[in-house]
Amino acid sequence: MTKATESEKIAATFDGDYDKVELVKPVIRMSVVQSCIRAVDVNRLHETRQDNLNHMLELIDAANDWGGPKDLLVFHEFPLTGYSHKWNRQDVLKIAIEIPGEETEAIGKKAKEYNSYIVFGSYAKDPEWPNHVLSITTILGPDGTIIDKHWKTRNIKHVFGPGFELFTTTIYDVLDQYVEMYGWDAVIPVTRTPIGNIATSSVQREPELFRAFAIKGAEIILRTATGGFMPIDVQATSLYNSVYTAIVNNAVSPNNPGYLSDSGSGGSAIYGPRGELLREANSVHETAVTATIPIADFRRHHYPPSVHMELYRPIFEQYVNRYPPNLFTSYQPENTSDAFRYLSDKAVWNPRSQ
Repeated sequence: MTKATESEKIAATFDGDYDKVELVKPVIRMSVVQSCIRAVDVNRLHETRQDNLNHMLELIDAANDWGGPKDLLVFHEFPLTGYSHKWNRQDVLKIAIEIPGEETEAIGKKAKEYNSYIVFGSYAKDPEWPNHVLSITTILGPDGTIIDKHWKTRNIKHVFGPGFELFTTTIYDVLDQYVEMYGWDAVIPVTRTPIGNIATSSVQREPELFRAFAIKGAEIILRTATGGFMPIDVQATSLYNSVYTAIVNNAVSPNNPGYLSDSGSGGSAIYGPRGELLREANSVHETAVTATIPIADFRRHHYPPSVHMELYRPIFEQYVNRYPPNLFTSYQPENTSDAFRYLSDKAVWNPRSQ
């Protein structure tokens, strides 16, 4: 992610083609690694985060050993830090990793060892965004370096019940400042690699986002979840956009304090461009789901979605979201209950009558 020189420029073509780089091989093998969640202990920060890193490195070895090396390995949102709804902002700022940092360096060495791309999410902090807790998906290349970093696009609001809202900062929460720093192209990022055009997201139930990725040339959309998701939402991403879509969820997590071990676990899967299920996890335990993608043949026949935008643009241009953007620019809530309090009077839709 670099500073924007032309904030309005978007890297996309609209003539049926899309930006890409030359492929290094015609067929790739992709695995999604369904692993457990173990929340870092704030009082034993270095030791417990290191335990999570060591476990992730072991899983990278295991995923490459079983069935041979993979071109692309994908982990869920929180393999390094875990998650706890009891954490406040200062807790997460201690727990969050830096990108680059010692964790990405260690994982990068594994990427280089296996000549593979490795994708994982994490809480992260950035000196350019003081006091903000970020949720970032990192893409490491086969040379061990960071190829790209994708911020989470938005958090869903008003769904968790009274007293609870997420307080991580997403692109939508600081949209104007984000665009000023990185440009509009980084709002819907598609990373063009020699194994295909990759988009990542931990967002659920927002088909417009995935259509935008596909219009910009995404060929493989890597989705993550924590504590459950709707398979039909993921399958529809492939069906409606003619792309490959993977979903990686957490496994049963018996050592995650404050949660039932089987809280929304399992279901990791890979779907083909017609919405067909290619492979699915056969259990809720730690496992890898692997599929072979004929990326060169797919690319020869693939077009971005054909959308009759003239029919819909007038409605979309007038649409007003329930919550406006930029709400975390001037204030960052301290915890989930403070986020609920802060957001409680920020909705712009008319309230339902009681």
